[in-house]
Amino acid sequence: MSISTRRRESWRPTGARRWLVWAMWLVVACYVLVLLIPGEGFNPSLDGWLSALAMWMSTLVCWTAVARSRFMRAPLALCAAGVTSYALGDSYYILSAPIGGSPPFPSPADIGYLLFSPLILAGLTAVVHRQARTFPWSALLDSTVGSFGAAGVLAVVLSPILESAASGPLSSATVVGVAYPLADLFLVAAVVGIAASPRLAPGRWILLAGGLLIFAATDAAYALLQHSAAYEGGTPLDAGWAVGLAFIAVWANELPRGGGPANPAVAGAGPLAVPTVATAAALGILLLASQGSVPGLAVVLAGLTILLAGVRTQLAFRRVVKVADLRLLARTDDLTGLPNRRALHSDVPLRLAARRGGRSALLLLDLDRFKEVNDSLGHDIGDLLLVQIGTRLSEQLRSGDLLARLGGDEFAVLLDDAGPDAAVLAAGRLRAAMAAPFTLAGISLQASASVGIALFPDHGDDLTTLLRKADMAMYKAKAARSGHHVYVDSDDNRGQERLRTLQELRVALAEDQLVLHYQPKIELATGQVRGVEALVRWNHPRLGLLYPGTFLALAEETGLMRDLTTIVLRLALDQAATWQRQGTPLSVAVNFSASSLVDAGLPERIGAMLEARGLPSSVLTVEITEEFLMDDRDRARDILGRLRRSGVRVSVDDFGTGYSSLAYLRELPIDELKLDRAFVFPMSDDPRAAALVSSTIDLAHSLGLIMVAEGVEDAVACDDLTRYGCDQAQGYFLCRPVPAAELDGWLAEHRLAAAGPGAVLDPGGMPSIAGTAAGPGR
Repeated sequence: MSISTRRRESWRPTGARRWLVWAMWLVVACYVLVLLIPGEGFNPSLDGWLSALAMWMSTLVCWTAVARSRFMRAPLALCAAGVTSYALGDSYYILSAPIGGSPPFPSPADIGYLLFSPLILAGLTAVVHRQARTFPWSALLDSTVGSFGAAGVLAVVLSPILESAASGPLSSATVVGVAYPLADLFLVAAVVGIAASPRLAPGRWILLAGGLLIFAATDAAYALLQHSAAYEGGTPLDAGWAVGLAFIAVWANELPRGGGPANPAVAGAGPLAVPTVATAAALGILLLASQGSVPGLAVVLAGLTILLAGVRTQLAFRRVVKVADLRLLARTDDLTGLPNRRALHSDVPLRLAARRGGRSALLLLDLDRFKEVNDSLGHDIGDLLLVQIGTRLSEQLRSGDLLARLGGDEFAVLLDDAGPDAAVLAAGRLRAAMAAPFTLAGISLQASASVGIALFPDHGDDLTTLLRKADMAMYKAKAARSGHHVYVDSDDNRGQERLRTLQELRVALAEDQLVLHYQPKIELATGQVRGVEALVRWNHPRLGLLYPGTFLALAEETGLMRDLTTIVLRLALDQAATWQRQGTPLSVAVNFSASSLVDAGLPERIGAMLEARGLPSSVLTVEITEEFLMDDRDRARDILGRLRRSGVRVSVDDFGTGYSSLAYLRELPIDELKLDRAFVFPMSDDPRAAALVSSTIDLAHSLGLIMVAEGVEDAVACDDLTRYGCDQAQGYFLCRPVPAAELDGWLAEHRLAAAGPGAVLDPGGMPSIAGTAAGPGR
């Protein structure tokens, strides 16, 4: 069988169903036209058989839908059974009606008529149950309020029948007569309940609601006319039952194609229309009951409507309060209580739009070295610090200014009616407020921030642009350590270059693009080389070999320094292990920044790395700066003490360039001082510099420390340091930082030179090779 043939066969049932529905509507239309023609009342040979044919066509459409339905077969079967029951009752009524009269009442036809309502309601209950499993309580209450309200109104309309039944003798005719209006009450309640549900009202459910309303309205009108003995057969009213059943059949025909998940809830006031109208109708019923005779059933239904409406109102009020709270929470930083990033992006555009023609300033504050607080003292202390910082910043702002926490250690401030001078003054106030120490859990901390400033409308007329430019200015302030910086056009290029460099640095750390060069430290008294300093280089795939000055500051600012230091330490220890295996044991000095030393677990990790390579702890020298020693002496004592106890040596790098304190030389576990090149270079021309170097060497020796001189660039400096008693030296005159392979060759040549006449190396005659690197050894 060809594909086209299979397609035609799959189309045929759809076409057949369509023709069946059209045939049903054609019969219904003919029946309506016949009833509209003036005549002499009910004509069983024409009106009766057209009515029966229309109802049986509706029955056929319903059972066809049942046959092709998979997921709704049982609910549709109940609805189809209800339509069939009504068609059977109507057929019996026509067959048993005498010429020119009516069959006895009640009769077996009433059984078929009365079974219609419970079967339809059972089918609807099954359908709604399947599609309303996720309904919220509010939707169920809306449906219930609408149902009771509609039933109450219909009870008032049918009050003559209900009162007559209640006051008259109880008989089969009375019971059946009351059963019809009660069934109509349930049908109307079901229809209105469906209409009140926002998930079931759209689309095909309108067909069902319309059909049931037409059917119930026809039934109610018939009951009232019959009660007053004014009903006449063969009038257009009789068409209501056939038209209502036809709508129900069309709904059943469409349901198998759309009986999946319920439609999403409709937003807005639309879903509240039905319960609102029902509540108003219930109030009207109670008002009528206070002034006249209203059936008790209607009063009960109206009372239930009002009661449930009150419950629904209470739930709605609670939901409104909850939504308001959630909205506030969504716009509030849960730590500091300040507006968050969402609030900033929501409020600032409105403020900027309102200030067209005016000026504003956006300040972006980023705390300096906040990561060290979290790493050393814990995130709970860091959170307390952020809370106090938020409070202090708020106190420095005007009532119309906006302060928000963007996340982490970043804050944003929008200053209304502020030009560049006012923005700079505000930045100074904010930084000054943070300068006073913070006391947290008995610990005194100092914090500072770098502030980037962007101006509206000079630097941008939307928040995104202002944030981007303020961010560039903030990083410029952080790099220059200027405290604050107002954006200028030239920052844009630097900002883009910085972002690209940062991304490339992340790739470099992940793909092992970092390499080490080694500079030997030579003992001036003997000429021996017992150790080297490891200096990192970036083997950039696009720019070539880069020196630390181009990327270390960026790594520090962006929190990558710890990962970078770990890589440098791994490479250095791997090379030390290689030299150990080659019979050339050399100690390796590795520079550690302050941010790398705040980790309390660092000594244990270093010990594990040494043990994994089979290296003694003395092979490693940790070089630190005076900045770390002065910032937090207690933490320095703890970290350095544990390193020293494990056998790792500690050296103070760039000694003399910071705010040196003799106290830390006495209190802290230090093995070595490295005199900065700034003192070594001018020795030959400046007697004061020479005196400082000589006295510093004597100070180190008096404390039992080794003195290493950096930046030895010529033979004169080397001779002077030897005369002053300096222990070790390193510099370009002796050997540039070179890769390990080149250093091996240099060491071999150096050993040969050291083994020459006199067996004592003349520093001025030491062989020196120029490495591929140029520039400073840092």
